[in-house]
Amino acid sequence: MKQERGFARCVITPKGERALTGGHPWVYEGEVVSIEGDCENGGLLDVVSGKGRYLGTGLLSETSKIRVRLISRNANDKFDAAFWERRIRYAWEYRKAVMGPVDIDCCRVIFGEADQFPGLTVDRFHDLLVTQTLSLGMEKLKPVIFPLLYRVLTEDGQTIRGIYERNDAALRAHEGLEQNKGWYPLEGVPQPERPLTTIVENGVEYAVDVENGQKTGFFLDQKYDRLAVAKLARGRRVLDCFTHTGSFALNAAKGGAAHVTAVDISETAVEMARANARRNGLEDVMDFRAADVFDLLPALEAQGGRPYDFIILDPPAFTKSRKTIDAAARGYKEINYRAMKLLPRGGYLATCSCSHFMDPERFERMLRSAARDAGVQLRQIEARQQAPDHPILWNVPETDYLKFYLFQVV
Repeated sequence: MKQERGFARCVITPKGERALTGGHPWVYEGEVVSIEGDCENGGLLDVVSGKGRYLGTGLLSETSKIRVRLISRNANDKFDAAFWERRIRYAWEYRKAVMGPVDIDCCRVIFGEADQFPGLTVDRFHDLLVTQTLSLGMEKLKPVIFPLLYRVLTEDGQTIRGIYERNDAALRAHEGLEQNKGWYPLEGVPQPERPLTTIVENGVEYAVDVENGQKTGFFLDQKYDRLAVAKLARGRRVLDCFTHTGSFALNAAKGGAAHVTAVDISETAVEMARANARRNGLEDVMDFRAADVFDLLPALEAQGGRPYDFIILDPPAFTKSRKTIDAAARGYKEINYRAMKLLPRGGYLATCSCSHFMDPERFERMLRSAARDAGVQLRQIEARQQAPDHPILWNVPETDYLKFYLFQVV
């Protein structure tokens, strides 16, 4: 029994026990009966049932509703540097297997709970690693994990100039952590002069600003969804809504679209998308608009005609909690209804949601309702999820968040 190693014990309720034995790695605040022994905030402790049955070892967070995050269910594990190196190698070998030698140049290397690094995200953008740490336990383990990350990848022949931390997420407050961003100091590795790099995804080149870009600098999870759009775009007039830095629009243009209009409410995003178009020599078949999609779609419909035969809806998450799910559903329905009304019969629609709380069943109900109100039918071409470098654990529904559908409107 692990108690021989001197860990404190967290006794949990039967409800918490059922969750853990069912495969979920979290113990919530209300599931803790008692903590026996000393454990510093962010430290390791054993989780046991009311009868003393060992359920796993995890990291304590005294200020979070997620009170303990499991990192192991093996009572024989030793949580030393070798343990974390094995975990990193396992995650990296998985990416090499599912992404292949080209796509590992820009991919998610560690996806939190799905890789048993609770609260830690690590993205690779060519020669830079970008991290986001959202749990106290991982924050305390950075001096062990981050140098190992660098070593494992460089020993495998990958060129890594540095590790940039994007800890500017409000969620850190739940762990008692301050927001910050900057280079993580690696012994013997000079700090890069600028937090900028260039990536190539699906043959499209992007400049990535890891300091100021969204999330960790660029959204990697739609890599193969963008490729699916590119294959369908040839010869079509495409409207890419919520374009951000233009990734779907650029893939459509590179795929041979007759013309692509890229729209985003942010002037800054539009300028970045325009710059990416110039970078790829695609500006002649593209135009860009700074506009609110909720205003633009009905305005286009009111003008009459069918200016586009392929519309892409890739909005930001309309909800980040269950409390706002109804309002989010109304927002998703509005843009999908408007797009369906605007498309000609035989036109194509790509639509998605990146919110975990908008589950697939509810998203599909919304789409059916929108199609019914628009007086159209949807012929499904593909239903997709996030790229495999963002793996889904079936016992951890929080890892399953991206819904992507391609339809023909008939």
